[in-house]
Amino acid sequence: MKEVLTVEMQIATRARKYPGEALTNLHEFIDVGLLNVCFDSLNKKGASGVDAEKWIDYNKQRNERIPQLLTAFRSGTYRAPNIRRVFIPKGDGKLRPLGLPTVEDKLLQTAVSRVLTPVYEDIFYQHSYGFRPGKSQHQALEKLSGEVSVNRMRYIIDADMQNYFGSINHQYLREFLDLKIKDGVIRKMIDKWLKAGILENGQVMYPTGGTPQGGSISPLLSNIFLHYVLDEWFKEQIQRLLKGDSFIIRFADDFLLGFTSKEDALRVMEVLPKRLGKFGLTLHPEKTRLIDLGEVEGEDKHPKKTFDFLGFTHYMSKSRKGKSILKRKTSSKKLNLALKRLSDWIKFYRQKLPIAVLIGELNQKLRGHYAYYGITFNCRKLHTYYNRTKHLLHKWLNHRGGKRVWTWNKIAKLTTEWIPLVRPKIYHSYQLAKP
Repeated sequence: MKEVLTVEMQIATRARKYPGEALTNLHEFIDVGLLNVCFDSLNKKGASGVDAEKWIDYNKQRNERIPQLLTAFRSGTYRAPNIRRVFIPKGDGKLRPLGLPTVEDKLLQTAVSRVLTPVYEDIFYQHSYGFRPGKSQHQALEKLSGEVSVNRMRYIIDADMQNYFGSINHQYLREFLDLKIKDGVIRKMIDKWLKAGILENGQVMYPTGGTPQGGSISPLLSNIFLHYVLDEWFKEQIQRLLKGDSFIIRFADDFLLGFTSKEDALRVMEVLPKRLGKFGLTLHPEKTRLIDLGEVEGEDKHPKKTFDFLGFTHYMSKSRKGKSILKRKTSSKKLNLALKRLSDWIKFYRQKLPIAVLIGELNQKLRGHYAYYGITFNCRKLHTYYNRTKHLLHKWLNHRGGKRVWTWNKIAKLTTEWIPLVRPKIYHSYQLAKP
């Protein structure tokens, strides 16, 4: 691992030394050592690709396969295999396509991504939080709280792009890559991934746009595209023309723009679709909107507007000292989806696992939920998830056949005394408005 970090530091140093030039010979940093480290970082339980090969299968042959892969990559003879496409529920009744590359393809994509990342980390903006080392959703949420609560950015453009990952224009992406990367081996490999076929229901389709579905190179390529299309445009061209203060916060293709001036917000709202449209991207006309967080309604002066971002519903409310601050709670959509998955899981395993093991596994899921949603002001929704979990246990344990032996009092004792369920906990506590 130390060797890999040294490689990344060397690449970053080279990128900073020649800031205005495109780099070559980066493929030389990809060797057997780096490929082995990348292979160990892959999800060992991940679904297989078109060849049905799993991580454990490849691992048995890694000493022979990895050197062969390196030779094929450097010589240009490696062929990007088709990507197996499956569909998974989104939670709103619709299905989301998911691409499943082969283990070997994921390995090579991960290695190329590791080499390219230091080059782009030197130019990416701080407001971009998605799929970057040292960046997280919670940092984006903390930044949002500060901009709205402290800096009073009350006019928010909540943008929603239609099919972003499938709409990335290959020609524009190649032009953007030309600015920083002119390593022929790596660029040819990226082209092969962009053109790789998608296997669905026994038929192979060849995409004309988008990034490799499910591939580990895809987040980096999508960040590069939006860096030039959105981030650089807003920071270097738009902000200097605005009368008031403004911000942009982006996590992958999910982004917010904020303003102190309504006039500024309206101007940007007008030009944003044109800017994105120039590069083949489309804003969802019904889901993209301008929100005035200062608007209130009724005698109690309750906030009129809310917006969802990174799984939370955000809204204005009063602090204990009476200041207007941005608060957040688990979005209803995400909460219902989490409970649906939990219900399906308990239903499936209620007869396959002993009660102690079942609750042990359930506690792992609760901890995972709290680790993400356990954030300041979200206690009520955390307890809703906890209490609904107990109700789901009560429901499905009484569907194990035979008599309904699990009374509510018995469930309460089970989950609080005998084998306690993990109770809600706040993991991320910050109140930038100093309420």
